[in-house]
Amino acid sequence: MLESAIGGIAVPVFEGLLGYVAGQTQKARQQVEQVEQRQKALKQVEAASQEYHNTYLNSHGQVKIMPGLMKEPLPLDSIYTAVKFLDEDSLRYFATPDALEQTYREKGQRRFQTSEKRHDGMNVAKDKQYLTVLGGPGIGKSTFLRKLGLEALKGQRGQLANEQIPVFIELKTFRGSDIDLKAVIAQEFEVCGFPEAEAFTRSTLSQGKLLILLDGLDEVPTRNLNSVIEHIEAFVTQYSRNTFVASCRTAAYQSCFKQFTDVTIADFDNEQIDQFIRRWFSSELDQEAETADLYWKMLQKAENKATKELAQTPLLLTFLCLIYDREQTLPSNRSTLYGDALNILLKEWSAQKRLEQDPIYEGFHPTLEKVMLSKIAYDSFKEDRLFFSKSNITNRITTFLADTLDASEHLDGEAVLTAIEKQQGIVVERATDAYSFSHLTLQEYLTALYIVKKDQRIDELINQHLRDQRWREVFLLVAGLMEERSHELLEAIDQQARTYISQQPKICKLLQWADRVTQSSKSQLSAFEKRAMALASASDIASASDIARAIASARASDIARASARVIASARAIASARASDIASAIAIASDSARAIAIASALTSDSASDSDIAIANAIASINESITWQVFSLQGLQELPDQLLALKEKMPPLIAPTADWYRYADDLEATWLNAFELTVEDISLSEKEWQIFSDYLYANELLLRCKDSSIGISRQAWEALEERLLKL
Repeated sequence: MLESAIGGIAVPVFEGLLGYVAGQTQKARQQVEQVEQRQKALKQVEAASQEYHNTYLNSHGQVKIMPGLMKEPLPLDSIYTAVKFLDEDSLRYFATPDALEQTYREKGQRRFQTSEKRHDGMNVAKDKQYLTVLGGPGIGKSTFLRKLGLEALKGQRGQLANEQIPVFIELKTFRGSDIDLKAVIAQEFEVCGFPEAEAFTRSTLSQGKLLILLDGLDEVPTRNLNSVIEHIEAFVTQYSRNTFVASCRTAAYQSCFKQFTDVTIADFDNEQIDQFIRRWFSSELDQEAETADLYWKMLQKAENKATKELAQTPLLLTFLCLIYDREQTLPSNRSTLYGDALNILLKEWSAQKRLEQDPIYEGFHPTLEKVMLSKIAYDSFKEDRLFFSKSNITNRITTFLADTLDASEHLDGEAVLTAIEKQQGIVVERATDAYSFSHLTLQEYLTALYIVKKDQRIDELINQHLRDQRWREVFLLVAGLMEERSHELLEAIDQQARTYISQQPKICKLLQWADRVTQSSKSQLSAFEKRAMALASASDIASASDIARAIASARASDIARASARVIASARAIASARASDIASAIAIASDSARAIAIASALTSDSASDSDIAIANAIASINESITWQVFSLQGLQELPDQLLALKEKMPPLIAPTADWYRYADDLEATWLNAFELTVEDISLSEKEWQIFSDYLYANELLLRCKDSSIGISRQAWEALEERLLKL
């Protein structure tokens, strides 16, 4: 049985102790008495072993954090997700901020860690006798050590497959100058009822029967740190047959233990996030409701990529799971969500762990720290820099504190930076003297926090960055942080978007067309939503036609890139309100483009064209079903496409025949939608302007969803003007 694993170690050790004691007594006179005492003592050891097992499970085998959200503890084994360590050889220790910036941009992911190769944490722990586990706040260092102890309790049936008793020691309890690890271990055994606890401790240590888990070296009060390190090193040397695993935040670690192998816990990857979610939502009720699948799919959506980035940190993933468990969705107002996540790192996590933190600087409280970090985040984001040198950020800290606290010009900004990194991990050293925020999401939130403090910054945000998709999350967060004033942001976005098309007659004509062909339709969508659907359809047709015509002049790729942005924006606007209709238009878009290109390129197979036309007919039927347009010609389009299908040239037909077929196909589409070739013939520059205009409108919609306090009347008045001259 699993419960007997400790007893299987403790009983032989204690028998050895009894044998030693017996050897020091007169055996002849006390033989009977010794046998009785021996049996009694061994039963006591077995009972104490079971008590130790249960005590470890109760103390270290349960998870309960964030009391306001998590009402009941969960068994650690039920939610534990396997830890992975970074490949130290591939870490970019000496990379410059510019090199890190380039690597991050090239990867195109919201993930700062550059090391791709990872190692299973349990396998590493099994192979190493002395191990130091490093990582940022909330990455799972303590959880990993607790899990090692749980596996040790299982003996040969555990993943460690060892014969050692786990002893979990929280180093933060070493508050005084008198440090005695042996006494601490003996106390752990004594409270569980082990007889002769001190002698038992000496014997187990001498025989190498202990797995000693030293948690939180960074949590030791600074005044005691050197003495704690010296004591641990001497203790490891004296009792070298045992296994030792220590944990420490990366920023606080200075290669303290020379005998130890240092490993760094990696941020969660997609596989680990998925596994954690499935373990968290594993109850019978959650399995019936497919909660884990629904939550994972929600995190995969493009609009949730910033939230998913937070999930790379187990502490914040736990927070997100608690929120989803309570709401069964993710809040549309991300500013509150990210603000809570930031506060967890700033103060709540240390408070929950009851850490004795050194003050960062006199008068430098968390609120002021948030103000400072928001300015650093904004300045860096405005410079389009996610990584910065140590001297750069140190100078910014020094300047801020000198101005704000009237601090001495000799203020040690580097010490403040180190304290922030060590205690909270919001700013992280990614390579030697190269720093970034722990999460891009938090930098975006802090940037938004800085912007909303002054109207001038909001105007600058719209005028300079509305078309820049790197600022998208910042816009959404600003909308939420502005609260009841968020309608001012939406109005300003609309006005700025209109300036893009004010001198573009073709685009203006398309907007007029969209309004006309949807005005008297029977669809239950709002007028704005119908206009969005109409523009999506027109963009698809225009894109297909332009690509076909551009092939001959070798401009197809340029046109395709520009028009694709328009289609994506138009479709995104539609999907923001009518995802089912947007899906139908997406099918029509892909089919139309496939037909046009297939018609112009003789290398495409006839069978592929057949499939494309069939899909196009089906998608148009969907549009008719949804009644988005008030166009009589649209009712006849499926039959016309079917007739055209029968007239498709054979694969070996001359190129001229294929171009004529493409012209007929284009004319059929245009007639049905009451458009002309001139209406949809946009230059690359016009496509780009149209793309910017539609993107701004789609972003406006998302900002509305992220905001709070907008009156229904104010929104309806604005919505009526959108995508309309």
